[in-house]
Amino acid sequence: MSVKDTKAEVNTITYDKDKIEDKVGSIYEAIVIMGKRAEQINAEIRTELHNKLDEFAVHNSTLEEVFENREQIEISKHYEKLPKPTSIAIEEWLNDDIYFRKTEERK
Repeated sequence: MSVKDTKAEVNTITYDKDKIEDKVGSIYEAIVIMGKRAEQINAEIRTELHNKLDEFAVHNSTLEEVFENREQIEISKHYEKLPKPTSIAIEEWLNDDIYFRKTEERK
């Protein structure tokens, strides 16, 4: 699933706790899994954003010469409007799109 195709909420909403903890039996375990997925999504978005901004970067400028590139500003505004990685991770969790596995301690 692409970040741009997600139906995740942009605003803060309240989720049903029972639906979140249903898959693993513990709300805390579910939050850890969604948190790790949110970190992955954030890294993907950051990499994609930096790659797009580098296409328009001017590499020969000095500190006194800072040019505002309109394309860079538009790209940044687009990424600011995307849902937060946490919202995307929650949406993926509720739609069963996150793969996880439990590693049990061996005694």
